[in-house]
Amino acid sequence: MTDATAAVPAARKVPAWAEGPISVVFALVVSILGGALIILMVGENPVNVFGTLLRGAFGTPERVAGSLLQATPIITCGVAACIALRAGLFNIGVEGQLYVGAFAAAWIGFGFQLPPVLHAVVGLAAGMVAGALWISIPAIMRARYNANEVVSTILMNYVAVLLTSYLTIVVFKRPGGWSETEPVAATAHLMRLIDGSRVNIGLLIGLVAAVGLHLFLTRSSAGYSVSAMGSNPKFAEYGGVRVKRNIVLVLLASGAVGGLAGGVETLGVHHRFMEGFAPGFGFDGVIAALLANGHPLGVVVVALFFGALRAGSLLMEVETSARREIITVIPAFLILCVSAQFLFRRRGGVSGERRWRF
Repeated sequence: MTDATAAVPAARKVPAWAEGPISVVFALVVSILGGALIILMVGENPVNVFGTLLRGAFGTPERVAGSLLQATPIITCGVAACIALRAGLFNIGVEGQLYVGAFAAAWIGFGFQLPPVLHAVVGLAAGMVAGALWISIPAIMRARYNANEVVSTILMNYVAVLLTSYLTIVVFKRPGGWSETEPVAATAHLMRLIDGSRVNIGLLIGLVAAVGLHLFLTRSSAGYSVSAMGSNPKFAEYGGVRVKRNIVLVLLASGAVGGLAGGVETLGVHHRFMEGFAPGFGFDGVIAALLANGHPLGVVVVALFFGALRAGSLLMEVETSARREIITVIPAFLILCVSAQFLFRRRGGVSGERRWRF
């Protein structure tokens, strides 16, 4: 054994439950069991509650449409988080980018008169630009000064929510209405996919974004450089990858997709900007990306699961004494499981690797 070989520490064995498909199954099982325990503690039967939850999510075509509607923004937000995650970065500010993107799209929708299809396209583009601009400061700080993007993007969430609230309440508030802007013009509405529901073309946009990101990462040299940067930034830099430039570009792309998710919600679902229109969609997207281990197609599956939880919880609250907030326990347990898995992956890695592997 040479001195150079001896200097490289051997990788520790990673438990089976912490990586691969088994890790996803393990996280889901632990989360469901944790949710069942909480349901028992509030005096309800977990079997009855979960049965009602399933009927609320898939019992009728209308309820299936409701699950798809709830899953749509989580898919797009999850893709946004995946873009950063595959490059070894954490964009926890998807929620903020969602808000500024939604407001920018609404502003285009009610502030300008454009032809039907063009109006919606320009609105979505404005949402993407707003999301990219919103993450630009954390991106530059991360690339130039190695500032922790987790902290900076989290802080930007609060600024985004409060700024859009101010603009909605003070500057663009609809006269005599709730805390919302004027309705967007009908020419800016996104096309509905299912009659009698609010499921719109935004679902297809999210699916196309997930498939497109998967193809980009697996079929292009630029995608390979992004994955290499996420797996081992030192190796990528030695291989000629311009890491600092890629950090900025990747985070800008991630923010743009986050803003796109907000634009879809505004133009396709609510047709105006309202305070509190997105109850945690951005954070659910980040969790979906983590649980899918950064795989954009896996994000779609996890997002559908989260959408079913959200939609089914409405019927659960009506037919049982359990409150819908109990369902938030399941994503909470998922966060704990994913955090534990990343910890073991980091301990199992060799020197120079990032703390997650794909």
